[in-house]
Amino acid sequence: MAESTAGLSKEEREAVKQRAAELRAQEKAGKSRAAGEQAVREAIAEMPDEDRTLAEGIHRIVADVAPQLLPKTWYGFPAYADEHGKIVVFFKAASKYTTRYATLGFEEAAQLDDGDLWVTSFALKALTPETEKTITDYVRRAAGS
Repeated sequence: MAESTAGLSKEEREAVKQRAAELRAQEKAGKSRAAGEQAVREAIAEMPDEDRTLAEGIHRIVADVAPQLLPKTWYGFPAYADEHGKIVVFFKAASKYTTRYATLGFEEAAQLDDGDLWVTSFALKALTPETEKTITDYVRRAAGS
């Protein structure tokens, strides 16, 4: 992330503005799967090629193994929520904050609890058969499928 000595960085302020716009759009559209799907597809389409390829793969995996999750954007990221609207899994593009890797993250609603230490996110550089298997397993567990 870009450093700032006075609170939020420029990128973080932009993410907060995006989130406010998302909340306004969601209020207008309701909790429609079609509206969420459209927002996620638009967010993915705006990504640079490397991030877009990863995001499209994550989107495909979630749709295949956890179709009950509702697609939506969250701070401009593709995200997937449970029936209560709580984010379960999200994809943060490397380009969003100019980091060297994308992030596949799981929020508290994922309930991946495993003793005193468990995964809440992965750095993601490529979709390979091995990473797809790992992602599939975690998304399935996170969604309770």
